[in-house]
Amino acid sequence: MENGLSILKEEYDDKDFQKIKEGYRAQRYSTFRINTLKTTKEKVLKELQSKGFEYDTVSWYENAIIIKNKTKQDLQELPMFQKGEIYLQSLSSMIPPLVLNPQKNEAILDMTAAPGSKTTQMGIDSKNQIMITACEKNLIRYERLKYNLKLQNVTCCTTLKEDANSLDDCFSFDKILLDAPCSGSGTISFLHPKDYSTEEIKKYSEKQQKLFRKALTLLKKGHIMVYSTCSLFREENEKVLEQMSKEFSLEIIPIKIDQADFPVLKSTIPGTILICPTNEYEGFFVALIKKL
Repeated sequence: MENGLSILKEEYDDKDFQKIKEGYRAQRYSTFRINTLKTTKEKVLKELQSKGFEYDTVSWYENAIIIKNKTKQDLQELPMFQKGEIYLQSLSSMIPPLVLNPQKNEAILDMTAAPGSKTTQMGIDSKNQIMITACEKNLIRYERLKYNLKLQNVTCCTTLKEDANSLDDCFSFDKILLDAPCSGSGTISFLHPKDYSTEEIKKYSEKQQKLFRKALTLLKKGHIMVYSTCSLFREENEKVLEQMSKEFSLEIIPIKIDQADFPVLKSTIPGTILICPTNEYEGFFVALIKKL
C-alpha cells in the first residue's frame, strides 16, 4: 500500500490523510441490511438479541444494522441469513441506492450489478414496484447476481449477461446506477494491504469514463444517475466527473440524506459525498448527476 498511500498523501490535506490512515488501521464491524420483503426489523432484532449479538442501528437508513461483537461468519450461520432475510453489505454500499431513490414504475439500469447488493436493495426498498435492468458480463458473477435476486424475492429485475457498454442505444432509462469497477482503495486495510500503480488507476479511470459516457447516452434528458466507487483516488472520482462535465451538459446535484452522519473527507466537487474509511464504513465516493 506504500505507493497508494503516497498518492493519497499528495491528494489530501494532512488532516484527511491522517483520518484515512486511521481508517485503514481500524478493525471494521460487520454490517447488514434487513430484507423487508421477507421479515421485519422487530423479528431480526429479537433474533440477534436471543443469539447474543450486540448491535447498533443507523440514523439515516432504518434497515441497516451494525454488529459490534461478532463476525461475518457468525452472521452467515444464522437461519435468517441463509433464508435471505438479511444481506451482508457495507454501510457505504447502501448509500448509492438511497441517493438514486427509485420511484414506483421507474425504469432503472444497474450497469455493473453483480453480486446484486445494490440491485436487491433497490428492489426491496421499492417493494418490487420498479423495473430494473441489471447487467453483468462475467458468468460466475452473473450467476451470483441471479442467485441473490431469487434468494431475496426480488422479482422486478431483468438480468443481462453482457457488458453494459454493449447495450443498444435505443434503450432509455429513467434513472441509472453506475457503481463503477474501481481500484477498491476505500475497502482495504493495513491487515490486508494492496499496492497500486498510477498505470492501474489510470486504466480504471478509462473504464469508468467509458461506462459513464454510455450511461449518459442511455439516460433520458432531464433525468438523474448516480456515479459511485469504493475508491479514494481522485482520478477515479472527481476527475472522472470533471472530464464528463467537459464532454456533456451535466448538473451535479447536492446529495441530501435525512439524518446522515457520515464520516466524510473533503471532496473537490461540492455536493458529492466522499466517505472516509472507519471501523463502520468503507471509503466510498458518491455523486448525483442530472443530464441536461
